[in-house]
Amino acid sequence: MASSPSPLTPDDRDVEVIVVGAGQAGVAISEHLTRSGIRHVVLERGRIAERWRSERWDSLVTNGPVWHDRFPGMEFADVAPDGFATKEQVAEYMSTYAEKFGGPVRCGVEVTAVRRAVGAAGFLVDTTDGQYRARYVVAATGAFQQPAIPALVPAEAGIAQIHSSGYRNPQQLPSGAVLVVGAGSSGVQIAAELQRAGRQVYLAVGPHDRPPRSYRGRDFVWWLGVLDKWDAATPPLGAEHVTIAVSGADGGHTVDFRRLAAEGVVLVGRANSYVDGTVGFGDDLARNIAAGDANYLGVLEEADAYIARNGLDLPEEPEAKVLNSDPACVTDPLRELDLAEAGVTSIVWATGFTSDYRWLPAEALDENGRPRHRRGVSPEAGIYFLGLPWQSRRGSSFIWGVWHDAKHVADHIAIQRMYAAYRPADTTTDADLLEPMSLETSR
Repeated sequence: MASSPSPLTPDDRDVEVIVVGAGQAGVAISEHLTRSGIRHVVLERGRIAERWRSERWDSLVTNGPVWHDRFPGMEFADVAPDGFATKEQVAEYMSTYAEKFGGPVRCGVEVTAVRRAVGAAGFLVDTTDGQYRARYVVAATGAFQQPAIPALVPAEAGIAQIHSSGYRNPQQLPSGAVLVVGAGSSGVQIAAELQRAGRQVYLAVGPHDRPPRSYRGRDFVWWLGVLDKWDAATPPLGAEHVTIAVSGADGGHTVDFRRLAAEGVVLVGRANSYVDGTVGFGDDLARNIAAGDANYLGVLEEADAYIARNGLDLPEEPEAKVLNSDPACVTDPLRELDLAEAGVTSIVWATGFTSDYRWLPAEALDENGRPRHRRGVSPEAGIYFLGLPWQSRRGSSFIWGVWHDAKHVADHIAIQRMYAAYRPADTTTDADLLEPMSLETSR
């Protein structure tokens, strides 16, 4: 497995499948293509699992225990099954996994354009390492490509602004209070870390799901599995953009916004305006907290029913259902914050990402530039997507989930190869280069 570009022969540049991106999605489909004997190459502009290496904060760990958040073919060698891997351990895991099956990864190669070949099947793929040709192209860059920072606070406001993907540690920020916008897993963990470092933190809380880290001796990933929630095909109506507030930090714990407030974090509603140094917040804080509580308690109720229905001997945990009273910052919330007066010198935007697929043929995208696909298969024949949230199910964003999505995409490619290879017996000539394949051998 090459870690950097090396000279290629013409045959090396003409493959059946080009996979763009060597994160968890690219590594997963490379394994399936390798098992099927499909000649391919994975092109990665950085290193394997680059985003885990360079676009995560120093103390980040996985949000799920490694017995669950891994590929089926290999366990984490240096993490206990119920532990949470650091970002470095995840990156090393991905690299080792690719080495295990001889993944043909070429690092340091950025794909700049994909277009259909004229008068021939397949695509021409322009890269920083010259042009490649492929019958099929898999966009395995995922949805988390471009940091999304709302155009709310102008750069000339004199406030240091950074996206969560650029945040590393508290020492990175100028001294003073911090406004963290976004209360999903990233925002909550960064806010807690900053508060422990002695910063005054204001945390803007939007709609969120808040599952229990564990309940009655089982992690929430187990509960979502046995309750058949990982296989949900679509998010609930109106919850398409609702984030999940869960944490594996410090050995894993349930996110509790009331506890954060008790520790000194000031909770506010969604940031929605900025005028003359003052940020305005919505009146949705109490509703968002209550909706998160309802999600949390709902999982507990379903878990209790599952235990009773199956006669499981799991310890009762009545204290898990006891919620503390709402703090003053929730019952009497701030509607605006004068940043200078509050001593806020920086803003961390934990506001997610957008995608950029402009390098793909326009026919593979909708009017908003988003992928057109069904379970990763684009209506633009020969183009595939992998690593998208809810690509096939709720679990698609997780390491194990993308592995199963990758198998579906690889199987689809294998079946299309079978059709392309078919030649009626009475028309086959010596010029035919592809041998017919059966469905069995194509898998």
